[in-house]
Amino acid sequence: MLPAGIRDWSLLAVAGHPSPMTYARHFLVMEHEAGFYHCVSRCVRRAFLCGCDPLSGRDFSHRRHWIERRIHLLSSAFSISIYAYAVMSNHVHLAVHSDPRRPWQWSDRETARRWLMVFPGRSSTRSAALDQAQRISLLVHNQERMEEIRRRLGSLSWFMRALNEAIARQANKEDGCTGRFWEGRFKCQALLDESAIIACMTYIDLNPLRAGASRHASRAPFTSSRWRQRALASGKSPARPLEPVAGSCGGSRLEVTEGSYLTLLEWSARKLHPEKPAPAPILRIQPGRSLQEHQGNWLCLVSSIEQHFFRAIGSASALLEFAARAGQRWVKGSRLSKYPDASALILG
Repeated sequence: MLPAGIRDWSLLAVAGHPSPMTYARHFLVMEHEAGFYHCVSRCVRRAFLCGCDPLSGRDFSHRRHWIERRIHLLSSAFSISIYAYAVMSNHVHLAVHSDPRRPWQWSDRETARRWLMVFPGRSSTRSAALDQAQRISLLVHNQERMEEIRRRLGSLSWFMRALNEAIARQANKEDGCTGRFWEGRFKCQALLDESAIIACMTYIDLNPLRAGASRHASRAPFTSSRWRQRALASGKSPARPLEPVAGSCGGSRLEVTEGSYLTLLEWSARKLHPEKPAPAPILRIQPGRSLQEHQGNWLCLVSSIEQHFFRAIGSASALLEFAARAGQRWVKGSRLSKYPDASALILG
């Protein structure tokens, strides 16, 4: 909320308060509420530290495997579910569901086990199994420490810290240097409704096409869409609700089906990148109303979601509610909030 006596954000600097650009993260990510978020981490100076550097000629593409494996590992420990991700040559996109309340439903031993998966500490001279059992026992008997661990396992900030710090240390060790690998803190946008979630997932999965790194939206390497395509190829039903590719859904299952989402992704890819081979499905969002009627708003949304929105993405009413909660009068992106209801997407 605005400080007492201040009626507008523009008066903050005059009153000696920090600029609204230094927006406290707790206004965006609620400490005790579950929510969906779009997170982005970029390499320092946007260097090709996870791809082939055209200047030096060095190839760091193997680091993208590190990041993808780390994402899946962390999602099995934290109460964070991954709905979409794209590991690019110099940045990483994630669409996640965070539930800070779930760690309090785990037993003490389960919570300790998950924590030690990510932060095992120094190895012991004894056997690894015995060492693990001792560490779990020590944690379980320290209730103050267990409360802190539960808060951290439900924290989006700690999840991103565990992801970025580990990759930075591994890359610096490989390069024999020290210093920053990522540009400051990760960028975060709240996804306020299901349409915003689906649009953000589409935007993330289309990243390789925009960068020219792939010619197929659902088969691009180091993306969540590739995992979804493999799941369908292995025999899973395309009619099942859209679930996370890593981590448990935790009651956050979306209404859109797996098959509908992948079809929507390919349709969006074909419209935005007509030179890329893709099927031309027929979709409708409501009986008698086709997606083509709303394709202008939809395609504008999924092609530049970071440019048109800042702290939150959602419908006009959701953005107004978010602004009121944060003590603001306006939120960037309101003019693009009239996009089709993705929660009603079905195959035509």
